[in-house]
Amino acid sequence: MNHYKMYIDGEWRDADVKQSVYDKYTGEVYSTYAQTSKEQVDQAVAAAKKSLETFELTPRERYTILMKAAQYMVDSAEEIAQAICHESGRLIGDARGEATRSRTALEVSAEEACRIAGEMVPVDGLNGGENKMCFTLRVPVGVVAAIAPFNVPLSLTAHKVAPAIAAGNVVIIKPPSDSPGFAVKLVEALLKAGLPKNHIQLVLGSGSTVGEALLQNQGINFYTFTGSLETGIHMKNTIGMRRCSLELGSNAAVIIHNDAPDIKKAARLCAIKAYATAGQICMRPQRLFVHEDVLQEFTNEIVSFTNSLLCGDPSDPNTKVGPMIKTSEVDRVDSWVKEAVADGAKVLAGGEKFNERIYKPTVLSNVKPEMKVCKGEIFGPVVVIIPYTSFDEAIKMANDTIYGLQAGVFTSNLTLAMKAAKKVASGGVIINETSFTRVDNMPYGGIKMSSAGGKEGPKYAIENMTDVKTILIEL
Repeated sequence: MNHYKMYIDGEWRDADVKQSVYDKYTGEVYSTYAQTSKEQVDQAVAAAKKSLETFELTPRERYTILMKAAQYMVDSAEEIAQAICHESGRLIGDARGEATRSRTALEVSAEEACRIAGEMVPVDGLNGGENKMCFTLRVPVGVVAAIAPFNVPLSLTAHKVAPAIAAGNVVIIKPPSDSPGFAVKLVEALLKAGLPKNHIQLVLGSGSTVGEALLQNQGINFYTFTGSLETGIHMKNTIGMRRCSLELGSNAAVIIHNDAPDIKKAARLCAIKAYATAGQICMRPQRLFVHEDVLQEFTNEIVSFTNSLLCGDPSDPNTKVGPMIKTSEVDRVDSWVKEAVADGAKVLAGGEKFNERIYKPTVLSNVKPEMKVCKGEIFGPVVVIIPYTSFDEAIKMANDTIYGLQAGVFTSNLTLAMKAAKKVASGGVIINETSFTRVDNMPYGGIKMSSAGGKEGPKYAIENMTDVKTILIEL
């Protein structure tokens, strides 16, 4: 059994208090970790702050460290994948893909470290600017706290930690308490690559204890977080004027128009992406708006495909839908579906538990906008099908939500595609793919209640994690 230690002030530390991490499929203890105390969180922040004052890495040094760390992560990919599969419940194929994909976030961040630049400001063209030169510099924001979720733990952590290091910051990682194993390997890779020993800290524990201690510590300059809307609001209320980048919830819309290139392919893509990680992905398709002309064809295909999916052990390569993070989450999803059915929704597929840890992939129709399965974030393997008659109607319904992370649109009409790009109220609009699409160097982040504080993606995260300093010279 693995036991994970925290990494604080340049050393791996154990603790008297140990917490268990459970295999999400079997329910058995898979690993344990050393519980970080509030005092140790404060020590980690102090050590990181001192390291920032002591070691200033050049962009080239940051590049070299991140590139080496990327290769070390690949070397540990299978071990990392097994931890993610058992601790997070991700399908083994997805876990392996995530373990190797982390390399990309590190490498792209390394390249961006060498592109950080200010700009010249032509002040000499204005009154008062004569005989003056003005330019800006981008400087590190300082101590960054990276707080990651359980669902895609390594990839989302890499997209926080690597840009922070590329920008010249020091980082404190708080991985999810449900699946912390991957973070140990990330810290080990960075240290082996030559990162100064106190430029990185690893604290272990729950959000209510360790996470709260991080929020309360005034030595942290920037918070980068992915998680629920409720937690994001609490963070904003707690950290005050300090800066942050928050990626929060969504109930993503996908519009399938009657001229979509391939209706059956669109239906299968919506199902595959909607049920990935048991539906516990913030940008997964949830609300499927389907033109009435193709409603029957689309519905038949997604129902048939959904019914063909095998539920079970995520370590089995044949499994397509695995366990949710907690049995209480299975209960919650089941209650939302039952509540919708009681109010008139129709179950076309699934609609019940596979067992106490797995919820069957579910397709609902005849839903109402006020139902939780429509207006809330299900965060489970459930989709709702909503018919429409006009493209404008579909956009209006898609926008009827407090969220706005990403949306998908299937159409062969370039004019309609560009209309959706402009009119759909979302941080990203994906044409002829689902909302669950992300390339590692693209800007990623939502609007409305889905995000706060700027985009992710290495280039954009680096901009968030640096301050602009203005320099004015009298010539």
